[in-house]
Order: sequence, then C-alpha cells, then structure tokens
Amino acid sequence: MIRPLQPEDADELAALYLANREFLAPFEPPRPDGFFTADGQRERLAEPPPTETHRYAILDGDAIAGTINVANIVHGPFRSANLGYFVDRARNGRGLATAAVGDVVGVAFGELSLHRLEAGTLVDNVGSQRVLEKNGFERIGIARRYLLIGGDWRDHVLFQRVAD
Repeated sequence: MIRPLQPEDADELAALYLANREFLAPFEPPRPDGFFTADGQRERLAEPPPTETHRYAILDGDAIAGTINVANIVHGPFRSANLGYFVDRARNGRGLATAAVGDVVGVAFGELSLHRLEAGTLVDNVGSQRVLEKNGFERIGIARRYLLIGGDWRDHVLFQRVAD
C-alpha cells in the first residue's frame, strides 16, 4: 500500500498534485507554482526536509494515489512525530488513506522506534478524522489557529496514537 517516494516519482507526483490543486487548497498551506511541476517535485524529493521526515507514496496498484509522511521526528525520550497524508480526490472513499495510515503506523512504531504519532485535521475534515479513528488514533483536543491555510490561521482537531 505504501513505498518510499523516489526522485523518479517526480513526473507522476507533479501530475497528481496538479490534478488535485484546487481540491487540496482548502486543506494545505499555499504552494508556489513550481511545486506543481516535475522539476519542482524532483527538487523537493532530492533535498533533505528541514526536519527528519520519511515520505511515502500511497499506491493504488502501481499508480501513486497520494502521499503520506512521518515528519518532525524527535528521538530521545520523546520519540514522537507528526503524520500527514492526502489521497487523490478521484480515489477518495475507497479505503486507501485508511490502509496507508495503518501501514505507516506499523513503520513508525516498528523500524522508526517511535512511541507517539500526532496528526491534525481541519475541524470540518470529517473524512480525515474517520481515517485516524479507524486506525486507533484518539482525539486529544482543538489546537486554535494551528496552521496557516489560505491566508488564515485555522483551528485543527489534534489526534494521537501511542505505541501499544
């Protein structure tokens, strides 16, 4: 269901982001135009992120149907990270995100040796909240003005899952 993203995925990833640009706009921070190009994706995948991050493709057969990331990884006694994901609008509702979150939870608590994963969703993003709840995440509260989206600081519902 998931595999690590590679620089060779840049063309397919750019096409996916471009096709979903309007769909994702209400949920994500603003992206520069270059983000939606193969060169922009190639650069993004080749450069190390600002914090330790593991990026994965969500697969629908052999096609990339979305992405899922374990980001802002902190080791030591905290052993925690943030989870973020999206699935192509045309493939929503087929369980791809639910399965991918399940797979990445296994990686996070297995090979990455994390203790805790946190995820945030916009307050009205019920679909994403269901994905997290189906994967054993618990709602921990509202983070006011959590993330800058569309020029506004938007509230998010925070979820967590700790290793069993």
